[in-house]
Amino acid sequence: MSVQMVLLPVFVLIGLTFFLLLWMVTARTKAVKARETSLKDIALGQPKYPARVAQIGNCFSNQFEVPLLFYLLIALALPLRRADLFIVLMSWVFVVTRFAHAGIFVTSNNIQQRSLAWFAGALVLLVMWIYFALKLLLLI
Repeated sequence: MSVQMVLLPVFVLIGLTFFLLLWMVTARTKAVKARETSLKDIALGQPKYPARVAQIGNCFSNQFEVPLLFYLLIALALPLRRADLFIVLMSWVFVVTRFAHAGIFVTSNNIQQRSLAWFAGALVLLVMWIYFALKLLLLI
């Protein structure tokens, strides 16, 4: 697999993270300007934002949980030359689950649907790690 094919899903997921970052900053700035919260109420990271702003912020923060295991896997698989078609295809499936999770998180925030999207992504990532470990340790 080419480096570009392996890294494209990573860049797409990073794009989602930056999109959520900019959206969060914009929403927080608007909340402060609209006096829905004050700087003293959030100066130490207290969760005193309006629900919608907190929802976007929580979705952004979630991009630094399970996706870190994805980034680590790709960071290891690429230089070790273990990133094959299976890894690339599963990477795309993982990215799709992350977009679904984020989309649900910032819209309906339906916990059942969101949990299902999260679990699907976590399961895909687990399969990727098992495959990578077997490929590396057993040289398959």
